[in-house]
Amino acid sequence: MSAILPSAASLYDRVRRVIPTIEWSTFLDDIDAILALKRERNAVILAHNYQTPEIFNCVADIVGDSLALARKAAETEADVIVLAGVHFMAETAKLLNPEKTVLIPDLNAGCSLAESITAEDVRLMRQRIPNVPIVTYVNTSAAVKAESDICCTSGNARAVVESLGVPRVIMLPDEYLAKNVAAETNVEILAWKGHCEVHERFAASDIRELRQAHPGIVVLAHPECPPEVVAEADFSGSTAAMSDYVERQKPPRVVLMTECSMSDNVALQHPGIEFIRPCNLCPHMKRITLANIRAALEQNRHIVTIEPAIAGRARLAVERMLAL
Repeated sequence: MSAILPSAASLYDRVRRVIPTIEWSTFLDDIDAILALKRERNAVILAHNYQTPEIFNCVADIVGDSLALARKAAETEADVIVLAGVHFMAETAKLLNPEKTVLIPDLNAGCSLAESITAEDVRLMRQRIPNVPIVTYVNTSAAVKAESDICCTSGNARAVVESLGVPRVIMLPDEYLAKNVAAETNVEILAWKGHCEVHERFAASDIRELRQAHPGIVVLAHPECPPEVVAEADFSGSTAAMSDYVERQKPPRVVLMTECSMSDNVALQHPGIEFIRPCNLCPHMKRITLANIRAALEQNRHIVTIEPAIAGRARLAVERMLAL
């Protein structure tokens, strides 16, 4: 234990405001093992903004929203990529790094959006609404991406839609993201009925109650929230955009209408800002732990594979997005 204390002490400084000392002590063995395994295997850990602070701040090499992780996955020179996030993110990393080993610490780390639509659904939609481009959110399986014309994230959805230069597009599968983008563009957007189980639970009344309880609070909402929530908020954007807003504007008191761990991670960078936390947890993101990250690296467990016929077409849809 003494051999890791200097490193552990330095790492704990990053998270001491959100992780009690007694809890931190339970993480030390896994953190030490993960750091060693990364060196031994030339591995990197990509962590989404919704990961818990001990993962996001202490073992991750690359952090960010879906768009940032996709871009960085395409650039890494590591031999092994561990995706601390949900399954569609690991698939995206594999699409962009077909020759590398990509690991997902828990195969059951899914996504309500990804599960709301199938490749067959997309094929049927093409038959019923022909000659209309299909823009697919990255929160989907590789099989669904393979049936699409181009992908998007919450951070670049409007830019992707408008880049096609057409009056009408189909946008899958998040109904609320599609409607929120439609409110910002003249392009007609046809939406699917998928919802994020975290963001669909926020309501406009929640924001009104927060404003009453915390006068002067600034409300930031993710565009996967219902349109009436976005309309009540002071700003709407991807997790990266929300983080940038806090960095740029430095509001004295703020609330992020998104997954709970995001607030912890942003708050650590801004000790002078008061973060109010209406806590909606993503059960899928919370399946990722230090223990199963360690196990994935130790045992080469849960290797992500994609059928070659699907991978080529899905990769093209993602690469078209990244080229914008």
